Amino acid sequence: MEHSNHTRVTEFIIQGLFDHPHYRGMFFGLFLCLYTAVIMGNSLIIVAIVIHPPLHTPMYFFLTNLALVDIMCTSSVLPKMLKNTMQEKKTISFGGCITQLFVLTSSLGTEVLLLTVMSYDRYVAICHPLRYVKLMSKEICIRLAVSVWAVGTINSFFNILLVLHLDFCGPNLVLHFFCDLPTILALSCSSTYLNEIMMFMGDIFLAMGNFLLTTMSYTFIILTILKIQSSKGKQRAFSTCSSHLLVVTLYYSTIIYTYIQPTSSYSMDKDKKVAIMYTLVTPTLNPVIYSLRNKEVKVAMKKILQFTTKK
Repeated sequence: MEHSNHTRVTEFIIQGLFDHPHYRGMFFGLFLCLYTAVIMGNSLIIVAIVIHPPLHTPMYFFLTNLALVDIMCTSSVLPKMLKNTMQEKKTISFGGCITQLFVLTSSLGTEVLLLTVMSYDRYVAICHPLRYVKLMSKEICIRLAVSVWAVGTINSFFNILLVLHLDFCGPNLVLHFFCDLPTILALSCSSTYLNEIMMFMGDIFLAMGNFLLTTMSYTFIILTILKIQSSKGKQRAFSTCSSHLLVVTLYYSTIIYTYIQPTSSYSMDKDKKVAIMYTLVTPTLNPVIYSLRNKEVKVAMKKILQFTTKK
């Protein structure tokens, strides 16, 4: 294989999210508050689930994993973004860009799989309640969680390997506020055909495949709920499903819009706004939508507050 004679790019310049220098302080404060909310909200959920035995169930076990993924996803982007917000020249090293890309893509893939597993958990609980203990045993839950993390990481690993085989010889301006796979491929001065094929196939499996599985699960769930005679039972079940479906719809719509398209048709300006949803807004809302309305979680939160006030 011939080596390229091009000078390899050692750093990338990040365009950023907003081009308003006079409002840097305001944007910095806003995103710092949101990032803090992501870390605090998801961390509290994890602690609440760990210290409160009634929450030691499969649903909350997977919710703990989801909270960890949300922290990882947001932390891969926001710290660097906050730093660049207050700087004239917004840069990231090549190694830093690859690291950010790996952590982000692995967390996104893992979250998609987790949403599917959580929908399966609800399907078993509502459609097959008598078999729930057997089908969602501790051993099975652990295997599902390990598989989810492994698939998300392996998918990201192969994409990163393909990126490392590309040549980057300029320009080095990333038209985004973080290193994302489509934006990085657009900067390569070598063929990205294989990268695009692998990225598209992976996203079809992770995004579309899991979306269809989630849709199937909730189709059966809704059909089962409609057969429930008690109006209170229907209302409670529909409330749980509507919250989960809201997050699933929001998450999948942004992911599919961003990734299931060729690099040539990639719209940077629109996708920067969409990316805020799955890197910041969704991780902020997930603890509220999934947990904070639950009575058991509120009891666990009170335990945490009482413990901290005693200290």
